[in-house]
Amino acid sequence: MANILGIVAEYNPLHNGHLYHIQNAKERTNAEYVVAVMTGNFTQRGNTSIVNKWEKARMALNANVDLVIELPTLYSISSAENFADGAIKIFKQLGVTHISFGMETSNIADLNNIAKVLESEPDEYKTLLKEELKIGNSFPKARQNALINYLKDEKYKEVIKGSNNILAIEYLKAIKRNKANIIPVGIKREKVFYHSKKIIDEFASSTGIRYLLSRNQFDDITKVVPSSTFSILVDNINNGTYTKDLSDFSSLIIYKLRTMTKSEIANLPEVSEGLENLIKSSVAKTNSIQELINMINSKRYTKTKIQRILIYALLGITKQDMDTSYKVMPYIRVIGFNNKGKKIISRIENNNVITSVKKFEQSNNNRRYRRMLEIDINATDIYTVAYKKNSCSGLDYTMCIAVK
Repeated sequence: MANILGIVAEYNPLHNGHLYHIQNAKERTNAEYVVAVMTGNFTQRGNTSIVNKWEKARMALNANVDLVIELPTLYSISSAENFADGAIKIFKQLGVTHISFGMETSNIADLNNIAKVLESEPDEYKTLLKEELKIGNSFPKARQNALINYLKDEKYKEVIKGSNNILAIEYLKAIKRNKANIIPVGIKREKVFYHSKKIIDEFASSTGIRYLLSRNQFDDITKVVPSSTFSILVDNINNGTYTKDLSDFSSLIIYKLRTMTKSEIANLPEVSEGLENLIKSSVAKTNSIQELINMINSKRYTKTKIQRILIYALLGITKQDMDTSYKVMPYIRVIGFNNKGKKIISRIENNNVITSVKKFEQSNNNRRYRRMLEIDINATDIYTVAYKKNSCSGLDYTMCIAVK
């Protein structure tokens, strides 16, 4: 059977670095097909997508991705662990043979050693982790310190710091946990992808590009994204069908949190140890999302985690909803394909494929799937509230799958 390459992406927006990754990974894996499992309208970093998921699917298809699958919202806005787990579960169902991801290290074996510890969780490691959490470290920091102490090798100190390495470790761990027959291929980030205001050569990060968009620096953007991506961005900006960032939802989030009880806030995913009290007292003093985040941010609670919690509140997601994502094999929601991608879909031998939301709702009575899909639909309806023009709900029923 032909090799199928899987890539997990946000494409917020897709830029030249992503294009480089797709081309490089396809060559290294000798893949005939490329599948992207992509976040929807809200992202794992606790932010919004600048354009909606169908527009991002168009970007991906123009960059030679053959099939675009939406990572359900519950995974898209979850912790790195659950984010990776959801993607690997989907790849396993699709028969993906290889996964490629970026990494700061040149040695994937180091990442695999860490993944083995995190998957097996030896008693010594668990003890070290508890000690780190006791002294008030955030979970990511506590885990980092516990791993370094357990592995007893200073080289891991740098390895565990890289944001790409951390996510790569979660993919490796998820492959082991799900017993997925998927070969990991890491690509070292040789290029510098700028997060700042500077644009050098033809590469910039998605964060940097969104900054440039906020300042209407379109000439700079043309240097760092494919022409097809640029056209999609400009069209959506002109049409008013885009969001800047989470601050576009300030009023909605403040309203939700002020009207929620402490027990309801405590039932949001990732809220623990009395954090609900701090959130409730802080939201009473400001109507600014940025101020609210700064008031809650601490050694234990990172800004990214706080932003995810704010999205949980915005979308009405509970701990019970998130528990569902841990327990199920997610459905396969198709949002874009070309002729090659269509062949992959035709080979899937289960009834978890969604090409029409309405038909899936009519034919599938799985309570967990219905709730998961309801969250995806709600996420789109809430996302479009921030449109500058042409806002409407129900897009999950009316938007056509992106086809190339």
